[in-house]
Amino acid sequence: MTDTTAADAPSPVELEIQRIRGLMEKGQFAEALPAAESLAATVPQNRDVLYLVAVCQRYLHRIADALTTLGELEKSHPRFSLLYQERGHCYVAQRDAPNAIHAYQQAVNRNPALVSSWTKLVTLYRMTGQQDNAQTAAAHIEVTSKLAPEVLTATGLFADGDRTAAERIIRPYLLRKPDDVEAMRLLARIALELDVLDDADLLLASVVELAPDYRAARYDYARTLLKRHKHAAGVEQLEILLKAEPDNRTYRTSYATAWVGMGDHEKALTLYRDLLVDAPRAPDILLSIAHTLKTLGRQPEAIDAYREAAASRPHFGDAYWSLANLKTYRFTPDEIAAMQASEASAEIQTDDRLHMCFALGKGFEDLGDYARSFEYYERGNALKKSDSPYRAEFVEQNTTEQKNVCSESFFAARRGWGCQDADPIFIVGLPRAGSTLLEQILASHSQVEGTMELADIATAVVELEGHNKDNVHRVYPKVLETLEDADFRRLGEKYLADTRVYRSGKAFFIDKMPNNFRHIGLIHLMLPNAKIIDARREPMACCFSNFKQLFASGQDFTYSIEDIARYYRTYIELMDHWESVLPGRVLRVQHEDVVDNLETNVRRILDYCGLPFEPGCVEFHKTKRSVRTASSEQVRQPIFRDGLDQWRNFEPWLSPLKSHLGELVP
Repeated sequence: MTDTTAADAPSPVELEIQRIRGLMEKGQFAEALPAAESLAATVPQNRDVLYLVAVCQRYLHRIADALTTLGELEKSHPRFSLLYQERGHCYVAQRDAPNAIHAYQQAVNRNPALVSSWTKLVTLYRMTGQQDNAQTAAAHIEVTSKLAPEVLTATGLFADGDRTAAERIIRPYLLRKPDDVEAMRLLARIALELDVLDDADLLLASVVELAPDYRAARYDYARTLLKRHKHAAGVEQLEILLKAEPDNRTYRTSYATAWVGMGDHEKALTLYRDLLVDAPRAPDILLSIAHTLKTLGRQPEAIDAYREAAASRPHFGDAYWSLANLKTYRFTPDEIAAMQASEASAEIQTDDRLHMCFALGKGFEDLGDYARSFEYYERGNALKKSDSPYRAEFVEQNTTEQKNVCSESFFAARRGWGCQDADPIFIVGLPRAGSTLLEQILASHSQVEGTMELADIATAVVELEGHNKDNVHRVYPKVLETLEDADFRRLGEKYLADTRVYRSGKAFFIDKMPNNFRHIGLIHLMLPNAKIIDARREPMACCFSNFKQLFASGQDFTYSIEDIARYYRTYIELMDHWESVLPGRVLRVQHEDVVDNLETNVRRILDYCGLPFEPGCVEFHKTKRSVRTASSEQVRQPIFRDGLDQWRNFEPWLSPLKSHLGELVP
């Protein structure tokens, strides 16, 4: 027997919860309730304590009090399935069948392993004459009864947000029963939530092979493929599902989103609009339509769609932020007042609040009220940062490892390795550094295809990393030392094959994933003839622009001044290293120089890429193409200098940023 460590020992709160549960198991609810209420006063948002209070109140026939307690529990823990089951029990005690049915439905929708809720639903459906629903609920009980106890328990834990506890149960079970598709799917769903996408992909591919008619698992597989930017494969899985259930709105919505990922925005727009036929006020569909119109450059229509989305539900922060994220949109006084009221509301969800904060930051910046603008930007970043696992030291450690592995002699010994095709043009750097402008310039050339921020290099890194999830002892980049020419050639050929779906036949194409600056060594070994452009921007302007930006996903380094500065420093350190060991391999383009002298820099970029000059590259704003990044509207206008020094409006609050950047600030 091993000793219990301090980390594993129950806390005083957990010990008291165990004692209260012991009283309840003995039926001593009159003694348990005051103890639970006393504990709730100490930890007012503790999920388990509030739940125990509500259960005791129900057993003591204080139903109204129990429902009030459950309402408080829902505010802080809306995913907790047992609160909905308990609410159903309360409504049963009040003989309120409609509300009881609704509560139990909410419970099983969150946690399909709740046998008690299914059993109650069978009875209630039969009482109210809903025989078909009763049969469906009974079928769920039968399915649940066939699950192994470990799977049933872990499913309940996962449904209520206890991922770690669920994984501790399901992993050892799978070692004993490796072909249990329910256990495999559950472990994949845990991996999907933790963003361990390669694990989820592998597990779900096995599940759909073992159980091809298991639609829920196939849908999880499709979602995983889309998150991994394997859009063509995701479309294929969704088409299988839609063939079986052509009217399934969930499948149809994901199918439309998959075509966004494929770059066919006109098709996606048609699919989204078809979804509005049955639900004309669906907030998320309206928002997706607005995003698609924005990408297509149809700004007036996009603005109308964003406004319609904002009106479709209260406190819809993402709709307001999306208007702000057009960069060229200016809020009306009424819109700013509405956003302030929403942001201050006790009813608003955290995600909506942080979107509102960033939108209000932009709104007050446009009004010239920089103090209030910075206050909202700072509040929004703090909210986002509180939910982020980002740690700067991991990035800095990786930079050191890249420099140690990717030396001048390392590359000299591998000269000429890899796939020799020269099709890709990589644009790397930090977000908000002018990369979209460079992409638009190059995509205006007749021989260059503008695609999007492709995730294929990151996917190659994941493949090299394998199943190692230890951030401290990463396999990559050290693993590069073990690879042969054939390995790098295979990676380069796979990259070209996987990205072909985004191309239409032009000789060259752009991959504008900014974070690829971390992988220039790998890119060089995979594709030694690819072009690489470093989009560089003055540090204060670049860092503060990132601080103002709420990204749809990733870029977790942008939500604190210190993290942004440290990331910028490691970016400069690594780019200096690449120039030292691969001199002339990367073309650095300074954003401020492009703005000040456009044609000279356009010619310089085209010369580096081996392309003849075309006037259309200087008149890039006239090019009609889809642009998905935050600068989409700015690159559809002639170049202007006004935005270069906007950070100076906030200079009174940016001393910490200057301090962290140190000697990098001119």
